[in-house]
Amino acid sequence: MVLADLGRKITSALRSLSNATVINEDVLNAMLKEICTALLEADVNIRLVKDLRENVRAVIDFDEMAGGLNKRRMIQSAVFKELVKLVDPGVKAHQPVKGKPNIIMFVGLQGSGKTTTCTKLAYHYLKKNWKACLVCADTFRAGAYDQLKQNATKARIPFYGSYTEVDPVVIAQDGVEMFKKEGFEIIIVDTSGRHKQEESLFEEMLQVSNAIRPDNIIFVMDATIGQACEAQARAFKEKVDVGSVIVTKLDGHAKGGGALSAVAATQSPIIFIGTGEHIDDFEPFKTKPFVSKLLGMGDIEGLIDKVNELKLDDNEELIEKIKHGQFTLRDMYEQFQNIMKMGPFSQIMGMIPGFSQDFLSKGSEQESMTRLKRLMTIMDSMNDGELDSRDGAKLFTKQSGRVIRVAQGAGVTEKEVKDLISQYTKFAAVVKKMGGIKGLFKGGDMAKNVNQAQMTKLNQQMAKMMDPRILQQMGGMSGLQSMMRQLQQGAGGLGNLMGFGGKS
Repeated sequence: MVLADLGRKITSALRSLSNATVINEDVLNAMLKEICTALLEADVNIRLVKDLRENVRAVIDFDEMAGGLNKRRMIQSAVFKELVKLVDPGVKAHQPVKGKPNIIMFVGLQGSGKTTTCTKLAYHYLKKNWKACLVCADTFRAGAYDQLKQNATKARIPFYGSYTEVDPVVIAQDGVEMFKKEGFEIIIVDTSGRHKQEESLFEEMLQVSNAIRPDNIIFVMDATIGQACEAQARAFKEKVDVGSVIVTKLDGHAKGGGALSAVAATQSPIIFIGTGEHIDDFEPFKTKPFVSKLLGMGDIEGLIDKVNELKLDDNEELIEKIKHGQFTLRDMYEQFQNIMKMGPFSQIMGMIPGFSQDFLSKGSEQESMTRLKRLMTIMDSMNDGELDSRDGAKLFTKQSGRVIRVAQGAGVTEKEVKDLISQYTKFAAVVKKMGGIKGLFKGGDMAKNVNQAQMTKLNQQMAKMMDPRILQQMGGMSGLQSMMRQLQQGAGGLGNLMGFGGKS
């Protein structure tokens, strides 16, 4: 069973508690049986599933419970905590230190996606303004250096390797020393993929580790190989001091339970997960938000981090304009740019409460991105006067020649230009309403600052603009209202992206 299905089955089992008229031993046992079956089908280790069941049973003692206690909530909370324990060894992850060289060594099985993951991690730090680089000490696999070189060049990451030197220890040492002298902060060393049966390769891994003395050894674990992960993870941990784990290929189609439960064997925290082939299909792993997302409860924290990376709070001008109910075509263009920068749509959708990560299939995600780019191409054909007009829609309605000119310049039909203007009109109407609600720009909880009638009107406007499928999966209007409250409480920057400024 794939992870997305696992989440749905556990959520369904937990929901059965809400539907039960009386909470007793039979209801608890039936729910636990359903959850344990789902975990086993997702390839989670049987010993860990047994522990989960016993731990929940130990917490819930119906004979000892006081009558007024909320048994439903206690059971749900106990299950959530046990699911968190499955993937959390309780060890703090290593944190690199800014301004000094941090040497990170990658180890793992051949074919686990190690080289690609090295680039993803370097790129992650690069985006956060760290000086990051790559060293290829994999001399065993033909084409390893070429792959790393290609990945690094594409992502504009400095790299080191050799076509002539055959000793990985020498390459690792030379590369690390060179980048240390050049003041690099994140030095990532890729090593040969190996298997626990390959004693000589395991010995080589130890030699490389002894030579470069890494601050952190990352074990890359392939989510698709199931419970075989555990024996491998243990073998690596016994040979070198594995400090962190990255799980790769953990998209909606991977079973993943075996890999996640194998973390117990390394006693090392998962720090990132890879969810696809692209350089951005990579996200920091936080245990509670991961379990929340699995159960369709969203990851507001992760969404806020994504938005904060865009530095939307710097855009004082836009916030001021929205306060006065102004929103131009150029403002809409900039919001589209922000959405593109945030990464894959399905990843973002998975962070919003009520959505599953696989809500947008790869096909429809690609379609959404293509449509967004097409709209931006249309706006690229507009002149400054049109983009910056306080009422861009009227310009195009009154002078149809503008529509023809833009359509020809963008290579699209006139209908597509008119559709864009229509979309902009709806968007601008919502922004104007927001600008007219004085309490909207005060910090904290929107519900306290804005009267209920205004909020209802605003949510109705938002609902009209949304794809009906998305609104339905959110749980209709009440779901939309709940999400808006969570977003506003989460961060001002997130409010700016949605059109809600967080500053007064």
